[in-house]
This record gives sequence, C-alpha cells and structure tokens, in this order.
Amino acid sequence: MANTDSVSVRVFSLNCWGIRYLCKHLPQRYVMIGDMLSKEKHDIVLLQEVWSEKDYLYLRQTLASSHPHSHYFKSGVIGSGLAIFTKFRIHDTFLYRYSLNGYPYMAHHGDWFGGKAVGLAVLNIGGLTAKVYITHLHAEYCRDKDSYLPHRVVQAWELQQFICHTSVGADVVILGGDLNMHPQDLGNRLLWTATGLRDSYSETAEFDGCEDGFTVIPDNLFINKKELIPFNKGIRIDYILFKGSSKADVYCDFMSTTKGSAPGHPYPYSDHEALTVKFRLETHSSTDADGDGRLKNQESSADSVAALVDIVTEARTEVKVGLHCAERMRYTATRTAVMGLALLLLELAIAAVPWLALGAEQAFPRTSFYLLAALCLAILLTTALLYVFYTMELKSLQGAEDQMRLVVGSLQEKLRGFRLVQPQKSQRNPPEGLETRAVDPE
Repeated sequence: MANTDSVSVRVFSLNCWGIRYLCKHLPQRYVMIGDMLSKEKHDIVLLQEVWSEKDYLYLRQTLASSHPHSHYFKSGVIGSGLAIFTKFRIHDTFLYRYSLNGYPYMAHHGDWFGGKAVGLAVLNIGGLTAKVYITHLHAEYCRDKDSYLPHRVVQAWELQQFICHTSVGADVVILGGDLNMHPQDLGNRLLWTATGLRDSYSETAEFDGCEDGFTVIPDNLFINKKELIPFNKGIRIDYILFKGSSKADVYCDFMSTTKGSAPGHPYPYSDHEALTVKFRLETHSSTDADGDGRLKNQESSADSVAALVDIVTEARTEVKVGLHCAERMRYTATRTAVMGLALLLLELAIAAVPWLALGAEQAFPRTSFYLLAALCLAILLTTALLYVFYTMELKSLQGAEDQMRLVVGSLQEKLRGFRLVQPQKSQRNPPEGLETRAVDPE
C-alpha cells in the first residue's frame, strides 16, 4: 500500500531574444512578458537570453508581488542570459559554465561572448526538495554543415554530468531551456538517456499549442522562413524536462505553447514560442516489495544501459571529429605564424643593410616598411591568440573524449554483470505450472 499527497506546479519557459539594440521591439516585448507573467502567476518561470541585467531588474520589479524570489545567473562577457523567477524560496543556486561555446572570431554569431552555462536553483515545494535547472546551448546555424556540433555535443555531455552529480538527493528534478537540438538529435538522446529525464510534450495528458510542439514556427513575425528550410512547418528546440524519485512521482497533466503573436498585440513575445507545463507531484511512502517488479526494473535497466553505450560511443565519434578539426586549425595557425615571423625577419634583414654597408641608402620606403612591420606583428599576435584558443579547445575535447571512454568501459562492465545475473535468476525460478515437490524418503 502507498499513501499519496498531491501538489500542482506550473512551470513557464521562454527564450526572450533579448539582445539590446539588435532585437526588434525589445522594450515593448519585455513589458508584454512582465504583464503576462504577472497575470498568469506561474509557480516557476525560466527565462533565457535576458542578456542585459537592466532588463532582469525591470522584470524583478514587475514580478515582485507574483514571483517574490528570483536569481540572475552571471557569466561570460555579456552574461549567461539565464534568469529564474519563482513563488518558492530559493535556498541555493549554482552555475556551471560550459568549457566549449563556439569561436570568438565568429562575432556575427555571438555565442562565445554569451558565456553559455547551466544554472541550478534548489527549491522546497510542498516539503519536497526540487532541483530546477535552466540552460541555453549553442545555436545550430546550418544543419547540413554544422561546425558547432562537437561543441554542442560536449555541452550536452557536461549538462548531463552536472545534472547526474548535483541531483542526488532531489525528490523532483526539472530542466527547462533552449537546447537548440531537435528531439532525435544526438545531444538530446544523450541527455535524456543518461539522466532519465522525460519530455513534457511526450508525456503530457493534454496539449494545446503548435503542431508537434514546435517552438520556432514560420507564423512568428520575427522568424525568417528561409532559415527554417527544410523544416517548413517549424522545429522543436525548447524543452521542459522532468523526473521524480523514490519519494515522489511527477506527472505532466497539461502543456501548452504560444502560437505566434501575443493576444492583443501585433507581434509575439519573442522569436521562440513560450512553453507552459502543469505538473502534478505525488508524494508516497511505499511499503510493499515486489520481487517481479524489481526483476523487470533490472531488465529495463539493462536495456537502457545498452542504449546508453551506443549513444556515448556515437558521441565519442563526433567529439573525435571535432578533435581532428581543432588540430588542423591549430596547425594552420602555427604555419601562418611561422610565415609571419619569416617575413618579419626578412624585413629586419633588409633594414640592417644600411647599418652593415656604411653610407648606403635605405632602398625600402619608410612608410611601406612600417606598414609591413605592423602587418607582420598583427599576424603574429593573431595567430598566437588562435593557437592558444585552439589548444584550449583541444584540451576540452580531449577531456570529454577521455571521460566518455571511461564511462563506456564502466557501462560495458555493468552490462556484462546484468547478463550474468539474469540467467542465474531464471535458473532459480521453476517454469510456470511446475511446483517443487518434497522427496519421498522411501
């Protein structure tokens, strides 16, 4: 028998698209977002791309009565963009910044300057310890030639590691944010399988929103339809994931998304659609022990371990591709630096001719001499910085690949243990319909 108590929690998640002076109608949209959140009164609000702390302070002031507790996660040059607002008291927070996050010279993408990270907030919901995570992974700018795929795979790897290590002892785990990955992408499969998190859209009992739960749709006025090709109907890259524990079960009763323009306004809240999920948390104290249930759990665990081995192996392959690219780019930077140094030495040799041959005039124009020297120094400085950056990228990729190799070995050993235990159990249990009989002493 089991005694249950139920608690309802509403969670909201939105990528606000909040780059000042670059994003359209930003001040008006923050007013719209603040008014909507004040009226809806969600229990937990997870916002991404709140790049300006001034915008966070405005939202904190606007939501002071409906969401008295909040936290802004600071990271990188312009911040992590992550903010949480909640009705429940925040007992603790922590931020982990991803080791890889794009390239600094890709300034038009801007991910590197954002300091992408995962934030953790510890809440108490109806006597349950809830650990709420919020994150924003690197964007996918070209699906056919995705040069950022190894970085995003490493981010997903670090995200699942962070959740697995920090969620120990939690009764409820909730993750919300812009993962920038389709449901069947490698990073999502790795995250879901390793952590046991479940997708709200797949688990919800009732849904009201865009077709197939899409969170980036062509009907959004801020979206360039050409960027969605070949996904003309939209894509789903924003998620709210969850899982329970031995103390509490979590059910998704309802999920909804916005559908383009906000009600009563000519444009949407953001270029992404907002997610709202209603969870039902049921606490229980189980007193029964079902041996058959434990055996089924072990069998399902063996299947999940086997699937995880395949996924981590696939992730290792993708990381190795990133390693080869980083090594090639570092070699190119080194070769360019050598060429720049050789050119600078040649110029210095030419400049030394008048000193060695007394009375000889400098045949090289002084202005051209200075410009060429400045060019050589710029090449040396740039290539030196790139060499340092690619070395750091290599070490991060090598570290992730080493971790994956160790995990694969551990999982394979665990899988062999499952295969050894199951035949023994099958030998102990007699076939159905047969009963063990006592031996007649005569």
